[in-house]
Amino acid sequence: MKKFTLLLTALLSIAACNKTNEKTKAERYESHLPNYGNLPLNEVFTAEDSQLQHADSVKRILNTYYDKVWDKGNLSGGVIVAKGDSILLERYRGFARENKEKPIGPHTAMHVASVSKPMTAMAVMKLIEAGKLQLKQPLTTLFPGFPYPDVTVEMLLKQRSGLPKYEHFLAEAKLPRDKFITNEEILQYMIEHKPGAARAADTGFMYCNTNFALLALIVEKVTKTPFPAAMQEMVFKPLKMTDSFIFQEQDINSAAQSFFNNGRLYPLDNLDLVYGDKNVYTTPRDLLKFSTAMFSKDFLRKDLMDMIFEPYSNEKPGVNNYGIGFRMKVFDNGEKLTYHNGWWHGSNAVFAHLPKSKVTVIAIGNKYSQRVYSALSLTGLFEDFPIETKKMLKSIAQGESSVEMDKLLGE
Repeated sequence: MKKFTLLLTALLSIAACNKTNEKTKAERYESHLPNYGNLPLNEVFTAEDSQLQHADSVKRILNTYYDKVWDKGNLSGGVIVAKGDSILLERYRGFARENKEKPIGPHTAMHVASVSKPMTAMAVMKLIEAGKLQLKQPLTTLFPGFPYPDVTVEMLLKQRSGLPKYEHFLAEAKLPRDKFITNEEILQYMIEHKPGAARAADTGFMYCNTNFALLALIVEKVTKTPFPAAMQEMVFKPLKMTDSFIFQEQDINSAAQSFFNNGRLYPLDNLDLVYGDKNVYTTPRDLLKFSTAMFSKDFLRKDLMDMIFEPYSNEKPGVNNYGIGFRMKVFDNGEKLTYHNGWWHGSNAVFAHLPKSKVTVIAIGNKYSQRVYSALSLTGLFEDFPIETKKMLKSIAQGESSVEMDKLLGE
């Protein structure tokens, strides 16, 4: 009996020690993560923000758009259009997994591809706000041996680093296609092989997924937390984005899949676990919560939030530009369309966040079709874009012109 008592005491001590270690580990993570608590998202908008003249006619156009473009186009995914906290359109169709399994609904998380970039950018900006990271900080201070001494955190965020695209230099390296590549392996390849820069740092805009894959590693480095967990603690949980996550190997057998336009499953490849530039899986409702948070004065310090929607690549005249994690179109009359599109394999996504009109447009498709991007045209119902642009947008919203959509996107 005495031996049993001693054994039980020892086991309890070990269990208590393990719990203490787990708690210490959690506390260690939390000490490196900016904490801004749960935002009162239901208090963000005033009645005026959600007010819409001729709401019936707008809803009629939105439903016409959905019927002609999504239903008749046999698209698969979900759409939300909201002004303030008033949802004007919310529809879902299709299936998340092959063999018509898992019908897509409000809680079905899908891959939003490069629409992940605004969320990665917000996590980085939260670290800057917390004083744990500097905009002008060279990457050489974060990654010993990084062979591009002029590149800073700010250049990554603004797509102005000039770094080579990892998709290109990894393809040239002819790495095994059946082994998933990680963000850390991308960094180590750059350090060891020093692939040539695409252009000199900060000399102009160049859209490059490498920038945001490295930003995810910066989040990990600064927070001492794996990026998927850091995003949960810094973005998803505080905003109650309960259906959102960063895709990992453990999710392959349960997460929404993507498909070719003919419905055939799109296979995974060796770049499918790289995150930061892509791999946020979320829903239109959760993405609306993220958009709502960015309208809130409590989400990010005002001077930092204002920076996000400024155009930073002005070397060449033109409508298209980039802010911090957001694409934009700056029209001659001073009006601005702020958004980000996404594409990866069979997934397409649109996320338009319009600070002026407090409008959000979200479309997520998991069966490849460029028609998903036509959702961007719906912004023309709410903003004072040039008249020729508004006419173009209206024709797209009514499902009349894919050629005009290509002109609008300019990409």
